[in-house]
Amino acid sequence: MRSLYRRQLTMMVSIMILSFTLLGAAFMLLSYRYIIGETRDSVERNAGYVSAFTSSYYLQNRTIQSQYYSSYVASLAMISNSHIIIANPDGEILYATDGRNFYTYQNNYLPDALVKQVLQRGAFNGMTSLGGIFPERRYMAAAPIVTELENLSMIQGLVLVSADASNLSEMWSATATIFFFSAVVVFLISVIASTLTSAHQARPLNEMAEAARKFGQGEFDVRVTGYEGRCDEISTLAEAFNSMANSLEKVESQRADFIANISHELKTPMTTIAGFAEGILDGTIPPERQRESLEIVVSETRRLSRLVRKMLDLSRLNALAENAVTAQETFDLTDVMSQVLISLESKITARKLDVDVQMPEEKLMVWGDPDAITQVCYNLVDNAAKFAAPGTTITVQITKKDGKAYTTIRDLGATIPPDELPLLFDRFHKADYSRSMDREGVGLGLYIVKTILGNLKETISVTSEDGVTQFTFTLTLA
Repeated sequence: MRSLYRRQLTMMVSIMILSFTLLGAAFMLLSYRYIIGETRDSVERNAGYVSAFTSSYYLQNRTIQSQYYSSYVASLAMISNSHIIIANPDGEILYATDGRNFYTYQNNYLPDALVKQVLQRGAFNGMTSLGGIFPERRYMAAAPIVTELENLSMIQGLVLVSADASNLSEMWSATATIFFFSAVVVFLISVIASTLTSAHQARPLNEMAEAARKFGQGEFDVRVTGYEGRCDEISTLAEAFNSMANSLEKVESQRADFIANISHELKTPMTTIAGFAEGILDGTIPPERQRESLEIVVSETRRLSRLVRKMLDLSRLNALAENAVTAQETFDLTDVMSQVLISLESKITARKLDVDVQMPEEKLMVWGDPDAITQVCYNLVDNAAKFAAPGTTITVQITKKDGKAYTTIRDLGATIPPDELPLLFDRFHKADYSRSMDREGVGLGLYIVKTILGNLKETISVTSEDGVTQFTFTLTLA
């Protein structure tokens, strides 16, 4: 398997090699053309100067065989660092100088093809050794010497100006060397930087992969640290990874607690039922106490039945949450709350509680699942009746605000500690202060309330101060 580090490094090296290859080819082509172009323009310009001067000098003196003329040509050759040849129209060489010396060549005639091209086209430029006159190929420009005599144009000779091509090659070679040296340095620096960057990016990913493997082995305390200050995608990924790890650890803890709680809740009534049943069967419990024992068995059986029913409701709610399908219809919230209060009237009366109902007189239509909201209201009012101090008042209030219906159930009893409030909606959680009072509860009522409202995209909050505990949930107005 190719690692991310190797893939990124290979891609970077490939892109750089391709880029430098194309850039180098373009640079060499353009630089060579530029240098040749500069040389061509120079020799053509100098050839034009010599041709014009020779033509003018010939008109004045009727000859170019003079010391002054040869000195001028030699000076121009020295200034332009070129080689100048003067020939007659037949191609016979008259002068040949590089500015320092005058040369006589064994072959005193120019190539016929070059002479014909200059006479016919009026110019020549290109690389040539003039048929062996020069030992090496030189870049050369040629122009005719034209004089005007009585409106007649006559070609009196040829001017050839050449530049040493070796200088051009040396200049181009030096320029190319500088380019390639710079390219190699930049390439090495880029490879090193890419290597460090790739390693820097791959290291946290490897750590996260190792942490994920440990999660699979049940080690939920592993975290990816050391990337908080990077302020880039890696730090964001590390933060999200650690958040996921915290969630997994919490889920695992809740799973363990769930198993422990459900085991405890099932074990207690089953032990009680088995104990009294065995006592009746083996005669340990006398006949006069068997009815009392059977009543306890019935009570524990009902408690076990409630626990199973709550578990079934919880399973149904979780299935709805996973499928994200919740019934939505309009119904009268005041009517639902009134029915709940009527169904709990006997329990409220038995605990000598009063109910202060503050609801609108007209209908209050909301969106939701009426059966589910009935269960929410029932659980909250039943919870308030269970923990309210005898002789106090339960307050049920429904108000409207910003497109929402706010339902509040308030009771007066023991104050719930602040650190217990966030845990009230957890499965099987029962606050310590209520354990002895809530003998019949199984710790699922508020969790079911939270799940139902969560499925409806609604919220619920709880506060408890100075003995006043208040639950408030929202529903969307229709």
